[in-house]
Amino acid sequence: MPLPRSLVSAVLAVLAAGATLNPGAALRAATPGPAAGAAATALPLQALEAALNSADDAPLADLLQAGPGLDPDEIQKRRQTLRSQFPDLRWTVSAGTPTRDGQPTAILRVGGTRRQGVTTYRLDAEQRLALRGDGRHITAQTVLQEQSLLRSGEQSPPVSLQIPDAVLTGERYDVDVIFDDPLDGAMAAGGLAMINAQQLLGMESPSVELGALGGGGLFKRVQAPLNPGSQTWAVLLVHPRGIISATKRVRVVADRAALTP
Repeated sequence: MPLPRSLVSAVLAVLAAGATLNPGAALRAATPGPAAGAAATALPLQALEAALNSADDAPLADLLQAGPGLDPDEIQKRRQTLRSQFPDLRWTVSAGTPTRDGQPTAILRVGGTRRQGVTTYRLDAEQRLALRGDGRHITAQTVLQEQSLLRSGEQSPPVSLQIPDAVLTGERYDVDVIFDDPLDGAMAAGGLAMINAQQLLGMESPSVELGALGGGGLFKRVQAPLNPGSQTWAVLLVHPRGIISATKRVRVVADRAALTP
């Protein structure tokens, strides 16, 4: 079955085009080089948080500088789409742990709710990004970690995503999404689908074949492609207390050292 459009459109807005400076605005991944002294570390993170949360588009447009892998117009489009779906959307931006080669990183979190009929949807998403800037602008970024979770209903059960951030080319790995609380006899169904690049860009809903779940969650064994890149997975869980949609981006690398950036 296809993911519910009200769920998937928001989730794919988070991940569209390789995702970005906010789950929802799509800075396409541009691999940064080694840190370039003070200019590389003077990232305007407070300005970025304020711009993402502004009702006006101008602050974000002023902050982003067009360049390789960065299209400010596309970013604004994604941000506007997500804000229209979740009117109370709120971003937080904080400094993350630098990469092994000293590249500064940022942790971006976004959360919001929307009401559709009698149902409330709650979005929570997070990214860790390696950023480059000139002190006043964001000029490039690489997505290091990324996931989103969207729940319907006021009492949807909590879940844990046990999916790696990065795997080696050709590696078989587990995609597990586990209900934190026992099912206690409740009937639950779930399914997994890979989201391709076209679906990400177009925010198209992938088809997910649902099956009865046993053992308290969804447990799948998948395989990474033979070439470096990424895989994005969509998970749909149906529980008597609500529907849960999760997405996770998995980096695929050829070098074991790159598993921990």
